[in-house]
Amino acid sequence: MMWLRTLLLLGLVGRLLDECSGHSSEDEDYYMQELLSREHYQRVLEDRATDGRQTPTRAKPRSSASKPAGGSDTASARSVSKKSEKNKKAVKGVRDAEGVFPERDDCPPLGLETLKIDDFQLHASSMRHYGLGPHRGRLNIQGGLYEDDLYDGGWCAGRNDPLQWFEVDARRLMKFTGVVTQGRSSLWSSDWVSSYKVLLSNDSHSWVTLKNGSRDLIFSANREKEIPVLNLFPKPVVARYIRINPRSWYSSGSICMRVEIMGCPMPDPNNYYRRRNEVTTTDNLDFRHHSYKEMRQLMKVVNEMCPNITRIYNIGKSYNGQKLYAIEISDNPGEHELGEPEFRYTAGSHGNEVLGRELLLLLMQFMCQEYLSGNTRIRRLVHETRIHLLPSINPDGYEKASEAGSELSGWSLGRWSQDGLDIHHNFPDLNSVLWEAEAQKWVPRKFHNHHVPIPDWYRSTNATVAVETRALVSWMEKIPFVLGGNLQGGELVVTFPFDRTRSVTALREATPTADDHVFRWLAFSYASTHRLMTHASRRVCHTDDFAKEDGTINGASWHTAAGSMNDFSYLHTNCFELSMYVGCDKFPHETELPEEWENNRESLLVFMEQVHRGIKGVVRDVQGKGIANAIIAVDGINHDIRTASDGDYWRLLNPGEYRVTVRAEGFSVSSKVCAVGYDIGASSCDFVLGRSNLSRIREIMQKFNKQPISMRQRLRQRRLLDT
Repeated sequence: MMWLRTLLLLGLVGRLLDECSGHSSEDEDYYMQELLSREHYQRVLEDRATDGRQTPTRAKPRSSASKPAGGSDTASARSVSKKSEKNKKAVKGVRDAEGVFPERDDCPPLGLETLKIDDFQLHASSMRHYGLGPHRGRLNIQGGLYEDDLYDGGWCAGRNDPLQWFEVDARRLMKFTGVVTQGRSSLWSSDWVSSYKVLLSNDSHSWVTLKNGSRDLIFSANREKEIPVLNLFPKPVVARYIRINPRSWYSSGSICMRVEIMGCPMPDPNNYYRRRNEVTTTDNLDFRHHSYKEMRQLMKVVNEMCPNITRIYNIGKSYNGQKLYAIEISDNPGEHELGEPEFRYTAGSHGNEVLGRELLLLLMQFMCQEYLSGNTRIRRLVHETRIHLLPSINPDGYEKASEAGSELSGWSLGRWSQDGLDIHHNFPDLNSVLWEAEAQKWVPRKFHNHHVPIPDWYRSTNATVAVETRALVSWMEKIPFVLGGNLQGGELVVTFPFDRTRSVTALREATPTADDHVFRWLAFSYASTHRLMTHASRRVCHTDDFAKEDGTINGASWHTAAGSMNDFSYLHTNCFELSMYVGCDKFPHETELPEEWENNRESLLVFMEQVHRGIKGVVRDVQGKGIANAIIAVDGINHDIRTASDGDYWRLLNPGEYRVTVRAEGFSVSSKVCAVGYDIGASSCDFVLGRSNLSRIREIMQKFNKQPISMRQRLRQRRLLDT
């Protein structure tokens, strides 16, 4: 028997050497090869799971502790130190059999929420119907308004018994460290799992249950359906497949779950299951989540790197007194240059939608670095445009969401301002004002079709208006913005005005503006250059397949909302504003930021360049002085704009020929045909206005201290003489 054992041992060693030398057949599944016997593999899993206890169910998630690109060693050390403290808090009270804290691995989510895990990797024991299948069991996925359709709010088992399970195939060996769960997203029902077991396998046939000593480890899960609950494993466990086996659920509901799995990929020498279309970036940027203090410091660093083209300023304060910082990027920061359009990006009006915030911080770093390196595209953009980036409109809400963390902030924590207002929909409803004037046929003689005035009640101190919204309104009125984009999250789509339906009772109804064709082009310019928005094969984030509409949609066609930032910007100022929903995951893990940057980088630049599409010019009097507030009207488009204080203007238009008419109080009317080409670069279309006869008469009379006699007074005098 001794010689037999020796031969078997030599055979096993030889087999291991062959595997390590890369001589295995390429037709074999690398991860299904039994490098060790199945019994030994199971013993390893059991040994790793025997001596731990259950972790806290509401532990704070941890961020990646890796050194960010371009960061200093000191900053990295501080970051690691802080995150180590967080890790200690996360496992406080969790001890192994010897009474000491077990080692923790900081692993990111596999990607159920971000769709990195595709539908074919999700399986379940049963499902109630297809709309509640395993492909819907993704963290934070949102159900449709109507239940029992193809887009319900989670995975629900077909039967309520302890034999049900939800399974994820990682398609490679993973070091699993934890599970995050929610209940079903539903307006009408309450379903969640209150406890579960975790099973693991390497072949999907033989399963090992995580244990607490000799007993199966049962994790406490949710107490309601929306707040995510994280359970960390006593020790990391290596496997390819992971199953969640519900053991108890809400007594008045059923087995329904939304899930995210935390895990790190194991080394893969054969790269057999390397993810398709894996995205990496070569940009040396600070890819991490930034607190308010870190955001302010990063803006300062960018300003110090590029002092000649950047300026930091604030537009006001939040409810909690945090300054709303913006950074300006221009070749002459701090001044409006004649003929140079103003552009803005804003982000974070919903504090828990943090991807836009980080994208703008990455954008300002990128533009500074590329400008210094001589990138001609960036230099042209900086020299010809005054760019404003406001990364965090709602810093108070961000603090709430970031305190919970990327996996535990849920769908709504931190969305609103500190006083409970949705900043993006907190602007005055000017749509109703304009549409009522149109119904009364006051437009355009008695009521302008643009620069609709803000109602007095809105400016009163008692109005339900967030301080952040008031700061935005003041900022938008002060600077003559031409084009703007506000970055949001939770979807992959670009929306454009109007955001409110004309029909009060309609929840969804296409409601185009007079510039609908321009808005559609602007939206398409962003969506078409995004890596995923128009991809025909991509999975929908939640319920709507926007890829069918080229990744764009009229806001009111999606869902009606009064008082949106987009509608207000269009109706009260010259600025054309759109919303970019830049990712399915509102709060992606730090490890996802490089890929999200690559997804959005080109779109961010292309959309900025659209500010130079259309016509531009200066309206002057005969002495060459610019005329402010002159009205620029384009035939066939029932929406005018006005000149800035220096008399310059920019009118976004698609290619074509347009008859443009300019009016200004005290001046004669002037018209001309202006042509717009297909190339980027607005066509020049200047106007010189002469004084009108009536204004000349008034000037002469005022000069000689005489008042003009009205026609009615002259008629009265004639009648008196006749009598």
